[in-house]
Amino acid sequence: MNAPASFATIQQLFDRRGCLAITSGVLVALSFPNPGLSFLAWVALIPLLIAMEESSPRIAFRIGMTCGITGYAFILYWLNIVFVRYGHLPWSVSIPVYLLLVLWLALFYGLSIWVARIGERVGIKAAFTLPIAWVAFDFIRSFLFSGFAWAMLGHSQFRTLPLIQIADLAGVYGITLLIVLANIVLYRALRALSGATVPYPVKSAVVLLFLLCATLFYGFNHLNKTEPDHGKPLRIALIQGNIPQDVKWSPAFREQTINTYERLTREAAKGGVDLIVWPESAVPFFFQDEPREAARLRNLARELNACLLFGSPAHELRNGKSTFLNSAFLLSPHGETLGRADKLHLVPLGEYIPLGRFLTFINKLVVGIGDFSPGESAVPLDTGNTKLGIQVCYEVIFPELARQYVQAGARVLVAITNDAWFGRSSAPYQHLAISTFRAIETRTPLIRAANTGVTAIVDHNGYISTMTGLFVEAYRTGEIKPGSGQSLYLTIGDTPAWLCVVLTAGIALFAWFTQKKQGATHVPRRNS
Repeated sequence: MNAPASFATIQQLFDRRGCLAITSGVLVALSFPNPGLSFLAWVALIPLLIAMEESSPRIAFRIGMTCGITGYAFILYWLNIVFVRYGHLPWSVSIPVYLLLVLWLALFYGLSIWVARIGERVGIKAAFTLPIAWVAFDFIRSFLFSGFAWAMLGHSQFRTLPLIQIADLAGVYGITLLIVLANIVLYRALRALSGATVPYPVKSAVVLLFLLCATLFYGFNHLNKTEPDHGKPLRIALIQGNIPQDVKWSPAFREQTINTYERLTREAAKGGVDLIVWPESAVPFFFQDEPREAARLRNLARELNACLLFGSPAHELRNGKSTFLNSAFLLSPHGETLGRADKLHLVPLGEYIPLGRFLTFINKLVVGIGDFSPGESAVPLDTGNTKLGIQVCYEVIFPELARQYVQAGARVLVAITNDAWFGRSSAPYQHLAISTFRAIETRTPLIRAANTGVTAIVDHNGYISTMTGLFVEAYRTGEIKPGSGQSLYLTIGDTPAWLCVVLTAGIALFAWFTQKKQGATHVPRRNS
């Protein structure tokens, strides 16, 4: 009995509307690294919009889901590398977990198209509803159930510097709104040119042109503006040890790991540096508990007369219970411990197992240590000249955390990460692309030290001045100026995105009441 229903579902998936939605999903995926064909984002939704024509809300939701499933299936293929190779999950478990996340993210595409379609049915143009709904659901998925703020349409434009400067006003959501609006205008223009009974989008085209001109004017003006000094420039050295994930936590390789980092650090610091940064968990032991190994690091900081920042697991007592933390320690040029920053937003399945009592068949990816706990607050680390906001790995994708650090006084953002478990995939480049927006939003330079790459220096405008390749021993040096810590986004945060959420809810309620009212007027009267 289920066979005909399954066959019908497959037919629906590959009917004309389904194929158009799949095409849009492929174009969306291609706009992100790698290959990073960012221009495709501006036309990627046109096939989806054609598929939406004359559809019912239910069909609109289905084609939106189809587009999202296709796009995220390609964008997030690397999750299977993480689950199978490092999580030691069998493919029979990895694929369903991967598909569940893809379906979850696709849900927000489906809801965006659904809202646009129900709005159209009551006379509200998609040029208004779809950009607003898209931003609203992107924002909701950034925090709902821990959140996953990965691969939003705006992130695909990370290389287009004049365009993305408005991130200091409305975050990545402002760029996403522009992209969705451009897709609608181009779609309607193409349909009008093709002879379809679709009017030329004069009003929406004028709005788009105005917004694009204003955005580019703002962007070029900001890029050409000479920033005043906000503190003494820092000479930095970022170290990429390229320690294989398979041996990273093995005691037998501890000595080799520290030797590698010491050698690269001495090479990088030959010209003199103020700050040396090692990646997340570069020190594969508890710095607090290993006095002999800790002395080596303190002596290295003294030898090079520089602050040394490195990732290390940590522990502390909370309510009488030992708690493990994914942390970074900062040593002074005299070898003293200046402070510790703890990771605030942990990776589900990576650093803790949600619903661990039920998911006993899943192994945590970070082996050798119990479940981590999140840090309690965003506390910058003070080098004596500049305060650093430390973001560990995954948490750099969440803009609110960078805001908290800068509002607390940080004037340089430091992202330390271990992307080894992504393998040779596009994930490290996607991760870097997202992190560049933290610099623009807060007008604070970001330096990124990654175990296996990509290590990079990003200025306050999001410009990547230098970066390493993947899976090579390397280091990068440079000079950065502390940021101003001043931007509208720092003040208002995600207020524009919340406004989109409110408007989307209003559109949905208006459509529901209108449909209900129209339905009531068509109910025939009973004869008395």
